[in-house]
Amino acid sequence: MPGKLMEYFNKQPRIGILSTSSKEGKVDSAIFGSPRMVDEKTVVMGLGNNRTLAYLRENPNAVYMIMEPGKTIMDWKGIRVYLKMKTYATSGQALDTMRSQIAKISGEQAAKMIHAAVTFEISELRPLIDMGQGWEKSI
Repeated sequence: MPGKLMEYFNKQPRIGILSTSSKEGKVDSAIFGSPRMVDEKTVVMGLGNNRTLAYLRENPNAVYMIMEPGKTIMDWKGIRVYLKMKTYATSGQALDTMRSQIAKISGEQAAKMIHAAVTFEISELRPLIDMGQGWEKSI
């Protein structure tokens, strides 16, 4: 089901919530629309010079959650993607490419706000509502 996951993850428009934690356990959640799966194990995104990036520098683990409402809570669709930051670049080709992609989608002003290009490895997938179902049944 990797192709189905990439198609669902990269679908636009969509937003999700990226949750991070500092080394002391302070938690942060922020809304992002830019994360993109580039292959079945890799997610890339652009970040500003903000709390999310600061926490990732202290603790590379994060969760990106995509949700789509349904008639009842059991009808909601979505997925929780557990991530581990592998690299981040605050200069160079990766950042230039990320800014260029964001400029095309969200405009030059949004692109100028990007401070780092971040690469994550996917470590685990879980459905939005976990009642013993596989992730593919949740999207």
